[in-house]
Amino acid sequence: MFEAVVSGATDPEIEGVDLVRRPALTVSPAEMLEADGYLLGSPANLGYISGALKHAFDGAYYQLLDSTRGRPFGLYLHGNEGTEGAERAVDSITTGLGWSKAAGYVTASGKPGKDELQACWELGATVAAQLMG
Repeated sequence: MFEAVVSGATDPEIEGVDLVRRPALTVSPAEMLEADGYLLGSPANLGYISGALKHAFDGAYYQLLDSTRGRPFGLYLHGNEGTEGAERAVDSITTGLGWSKAAGYVTASGKPGKDELQACWELGATVAAQLMG
């Protein structure tokens, strides 16, 4: 799913957008502040976002709060037993930050199929396209 999102976000037709990849455990608040938009991915373990993604938000939330309002974001999730709790968590966090949901969330249960991978590609392309120009 990650590779499909990256492929969409780096499509040759998208110009003037640089994709920076950072693992959730190592992304710094400064790097999050420098970004103009966000593509978030997470497993949905036990019905919630990964501890790593939660850690990234916990470490940067108040620094991002007034500085990143309106920035577009996209989310893709992989879970074997439902992603609803993870979706609610991201909704709550991003609503608090004032981020703008660029497209519907992409979710997959079990091994991602062709449709889910295409949706991931479109998610990456949609967020990147909103940042062009």
